[in-house]
Amino acid sequence: MTTILVVDDNTLDQQIAGACVQEAGCEAIYAAHGLEALEVVKRDKPDIVLTDLQMPEMDGLELVGKLTKDNPQMPVILMTAFGSEQIAVEALQAGAASYVPKKNLRRDLRHALRGVLSAVATIEQRDTVRNLLEEMHSQFVVGYEPNAPRALIMYLREELDRLNFGDTSTLLRLSTALMEALANAIDHGNLELNSELRESGGQAYSELGRQRVKQPPYSDRRVHVTAILKPSEAKFVILDEGPGFDTSSLPDPTDPENLLKPSGRGILLMRTFLNEVSFNEKGNEVTLLKNRV
Repeated sequence: MTTILVVDDNTLDQQIAGACVQEAGCEAIYAAHGLEALEVVKRDKPDIVLTDLQMPEMDGLELVGKLTKDNPQMPVILMTAFGSEQIAVEALQAGAASYVPKKNLRRDLRHALRGVLSAVATIEQRDTVRNLLEEMHSQFVVGYEPNAPRALIMYLREELDRLNFGDTSTLLRLSTALMEALANAIDHGNLELNSELRESGGQAYSELGRQRVKQPPYSDRRVHVTAILKPSEAKFVILDEGPGFDTSSLPDPTDPENLLKPSGRGILLMRTFLNEVSFNEKGNEVTLLKNRV
């Protein structure tokens, strides 16, 4: 069973987060601040750290920096609250793998865990072909097959691992960005689901999605993924068959005030974890570029 270390100095918030972790099918262990969390990490070796940001002794930003340096293979998910938005942006830039608004833990934690756990899957096999490769060009078509995005991300991560493209933390963050881009293409592009439906906290968003995968024209749409992998860079082009959108209308994902909003979350993670993120004029194609570290 996946073990998640919940780090929060507020006992009530700690219990709420722990309950959400257990509802997601994981085991929760606890620490009250960053210094205690480092002791628990050393002793119990959890799979994921879920941490608050504003804490005594050692806050979440310091904890992320320490874990990224000493345990780069251990992903950190932030619990963000009003007033901690700027620290959260800094923590994502410092190495955190994802974030969940504290007020929406029950709604969003399972989604964040799925993305991180998919990205965490380690591929040990390395192939000497990485020393021979100049460029690898692959194309994929994704519909609504169960687990298709996860399987594709795992495959691409394996290929990047073969190229020795980066350490575990780099591949984790790149995989998380790709998962967000695919989810955006499927949900917002092909199914035309509005993020505002998620704000209600009910099942309207997922229920509408289940309906549309069976209804034309949504059911006939596909996502086209092109991956161009080189020893020096990885480029991904993700094209959906939806109507597109006005990219100028996107909220600024680097603005801390937008961090707690459901819209733009994927864009924030992509722009934080990648070197370049650009859209075509129609708004139904995104190009992602990551340079080898």
